[in-house]
Amino acid sequence: MNLKTRSYQKELLDQEGIPFSAIAQTMRELNTINTWLGGHSITIQGFKQLLKNKKEITVCEIGCGGGDNLVAIVTYCKQKKVKINCIGIDYNKECIAFARQNIYLENNTQFICSDYAKVEFDIKPDIIFSSLFCHHFTNEELIFQLSWMERNTTTGFFINDLHRHWLAYHSIKILTQFFSKSYLVKNDASLSVERGFKKADWEFLFSKAAIVNYQVQWKWAFRFLITKEK
Repeated sequence: MNLKTRSYQKELLDQEGIPFSAIAQTMRELNTINTWLGGHSITIQGFKQLLKNKKEITVCEIGCGGGDNLVAIVTYCKQKKVKINCIGIDYNKECIAFARQNIYLENNTQFICSDYAKVEFDIKPDIIFSSLFCHHFTNEELIFQLSWMERNTTTGFFINDLHRHWLAYHSIKILTQFFSKSYLVKNDASLSVERGFKKADWEFLFSKAAIVNYQVQWKWAFRFLITKEK
């Protein structure tokens, strides 16, 4: 383990041909992790920073997985009486199939099974965001991704992703080995931390993407919330 620089070792979840049953178990466990370790709370914080006083919003998640982040946002908007339309994009057809089963997203969400970079919007969403998505990419790919989000949103974008830290690495490795029933989660959880970020990484990436006036905030448990308002 070397946490000085980002690992580019591929996660099992990035492989082709993973059966639906394995994807479904993984998506359920990721929802549990996001719920209990504050991931959804951080997503809501990023959303609120860009929502402000709007009463109607269109939000797009790239790498939406099983849709649990969108459910968290929809639930928040219902509480605040905000009309919301969602777009979920993921290249994994099994993730999209799982997300489409979610009754909370049935009527107000459009799911797109595609590489996000190939999606062209007729009407650009107000907010684009990702959660635990960026660490799957190389720095070069992320520079393009930041520029893509900047171009395709009308209000701004935010990112919720992992802090590359030794305590996060060992903690999630122990937790998942004892409590996870997903071979994907057991393998990928600690590797995801190795592929995660330090604040200097984000500063480098935004500089290369020529994007200024963004905000990087550290959040418990070992996450970064990055927001960029247009």
